[in-house]
Amino acid sequence: MDLIHFRMVMPPVLTQRAIDLLTADPHVLNLVVLRGSAHTPDGDALECDVMKGAANAVLGSLRELEIDRMGSIAVDDVEMMFSRRAEQVEADEPSTLVHTPLWAAVEAHIRAEGTYLPSFYLFLVIAGVIGSVGIMSNSQILVVAAMVVGPEYNAISSVALGLDRGNRRRVRDGTRALTVGFLLAIIVTFGFAVLSRGAHFESDAFQRGVRPVSQLIDTPNFFSLVVAALAGIVGIVSLTEAHASALLGVFISVTTIPAASDIAVSLAFANWSEAWGSLLQLLLNVAVLVIVGFLTLRLQRRLWRRASRRTAAAPGK
Repeated sequence: MDLIHFRMVMPPVLTQRAIDLLTADPHVLNLVVLRGSAHTPDGDALECDVMKGAANAVLGSLRELEIDRMGSIAVDDVEMMFSRRAEQVEADEPSTLVHTPLWAAVEAHIRAEGTYLPSFYLFLVIAGVIGSVGIMSNSQILVVAAMVVGPEYNAISSVALGLDRGNRRRVRDGTRALTVGFLLAIIVTFGFAVLSRGAHFESDAFQRGVRPVSQLIDTPNFFSLVVAALAGIVGIVSLTEAHASALLGVFISVTTIPAASDIAVSLAFANWSEAWGSLLQLLLNVAVLVIVGFLTLRLQRRLWRRASRRTAAAPGK
């Protein structure tokens, strides 16, 4: 059963109102009240578990009481619970109410990942260099490794959320991070590729023009658009429903990092048309991921809300 754990600290003046609110909701379990036990700030502490689908409404009601302003609300996932009552509540409710995402938590996760520490740029640079090794050695495994290392999807999903919420600062910061990060990756990778060419470290096949890995990257086409669009849908849905394995699949399905690597390698080897093709591939994939991510996030929220309203309006609910 999907449950959300709420841990609240509030001034005593709000405690009884919060207790009344929580006890009146049949989807709230295991309410614990600890009066006078909280410090910094001083006050009362409340804890409870809430069915995931009902957590959006419960959190909204708690915030209407201004508990988050006068105290605090911490939210965690309940990994496992053994409770006959919880099993009965789950059995009595439709799947929509059981599995509806907690949107505040989804957005908080995207916002947390959309912070651009020095490591964000470091990982992009390292991923770019690994990708260039894969291209110059015709190793698809190394190209996939570079795609896994690259953190660019964090910024892409953050920009999508910014578009959905009309947050210009988030869109601007994410776009800047992607631009600066990819430029750094291309510049450093270009220097590495120039040194590798001078030392003749590239594979013999690559020297003879046999470059199957590079040719897959620098030829954007209809299939590139389809894969990027589908990956954008999967990426947002996996973030919403916390499917880490599906999100990893997004990392290794779209040629953003490999395209940046191929731009650098193609420039180092004076392959201008390949460099241009890789640049188009990079811009196409980033743009599609952002746009599709934005549309998927908005559509998914609307569909879940509509399903929840239908459930609430159903007879007996």
